[in-house]
Formats: sequence, structure tokens, C-alpha cells
Amino acid sequence: MSTNNLQSGKRVAAFLTLLAASFIGCGDAGDLDKMQARSKSVSVNKGEKSSDVPTFPLGQPAERFELTDQEGNQFDSASLKGKVWMGSVFFANCPGPCFRENQAIADILREIDDPNFVAVSLTCDPENDTPAALEHYADRFEADPQRWKFLTGDMDVIKRVGTKTFLLPVEIGVHSERGAVFDREGRLRGSYHLLQEDRVERLKKLIRDVLAEDEATAKAEGSN
Repeated sequence: MSTNNLQSGKRVAAFLTLLAASFIGCGDAGDLDKMQARSKSVSVNKGEKSSDVPTFPLGQPAERFELTDQEGNQFDSASLKGKVWMGSVFFANCPGPCFRENQAIADILREIDDPNFVAVSLTCDPENDTPAALEHYADRFEADPQRWKFLTGDMDVIKRVGTKTFLLPVEIGVHSERGAVFDREGRLRGSYHLLQEDRVERLKKLIRDVLAEDEATAKAEGSN
């Protein structure tokens, strides 16, 4: 083998190793064969620096969508108008990253105890995550259904919302572990990783800033 071919082979091997490291399996050892094809969670922030965390200029409001919540009720995203909300993606059969992701969301909701802040979690395994399954899952986090919506429904709708609205990768059993923050007009304002403590702190600051910003705007408009 020539030196150039050897070096090229090493570069390809290094790339494949790096690519494999960017995925986190959600199944435990006993479920590995069963979960392998669908239970990977994309860690899109691996090696991320503080300056790399994306924030967004004000854009258009998120496109309206309809899904079903954990109580079996039809959820219309138009109901989020006037609220600050955070979108995320998970699936209930994932015992590792998804549980930690949702535990972080539960902690955020407890700390930012404001009825004007809502969490919206989409399952990327709607075939298994029925409303009843999601209600049982939500109970593990003592989720208030008024402030934390676990949503299921048509996978095409879920993929569209995840990729076009949250700007996060979504496939069956595959997702990003980020929380995407939207203001009261439904505009995406920023996105942070939920499994990294320093990013969660930045996420909480963004939520508080957007809440305060919108309250100040509302007061100013009310005085006119």
C-alpha cells in the first residue's frame, strides 16, 4: 500500500470513529440488539464551545402545528401565543439520555415557576408513545399538563416541527438533546444542550431574559 493510500485510510478511519462517537445509544446492554436501529440520540454539541452556542436573530413566527398531548387532547400550537416556550425531542423507551434530558426540563420548570413559560416535548417514537404511554411517562417527572406538553401524532408532522421549527434533527428514535426557546410571538430565540450543566444555566438565563423582555414590551404597549 502506498504512503498516500495509507494516510487516506487512516483519515477515513478517524472520521468514522469520530462519527460513531457523535451518537449516544439510548438502550441498555440487554436491549442493544432491539434498540440499535432506532434508539440513537444525536449529540450535536460534542466539543461545543461557549461561543458556538447558536442564538438567532428575530425571524418569522413558528409555523402552526397540531398534535395530541399526554391527556389525549388535541394540541394546537396556536395556544402557545403569548407564552415563552421551550421545544425538545425525546422518546419514552430511551432510559439514558432522554431521561436526563427530561429531568433537566423538570428542574427548569420548577426553578422558573412562571405560568407564562411552557415546555413542549415531541416524541420521535409515536408508534409506541401513545397518549397513555406519555401520560405514564410524564407522571415520572410530576409534570403539570398545563405547563409541560408531551406530544405524539403523525411522524411526518413531528419531523417537520423538529427540523423546520426547532431546527433539530428528528428521525424515529433519533433526536438532538437540545432545548429550543421561543418567544411570545413564536420566534426561535436560541438553543442549548440539556445534558451539559453550563449550557442548562445559559438556557435558563435565555428563558428568563425572554420572559422579562416580553413583559417589558407588553407593559410598554399597554401604556400607549
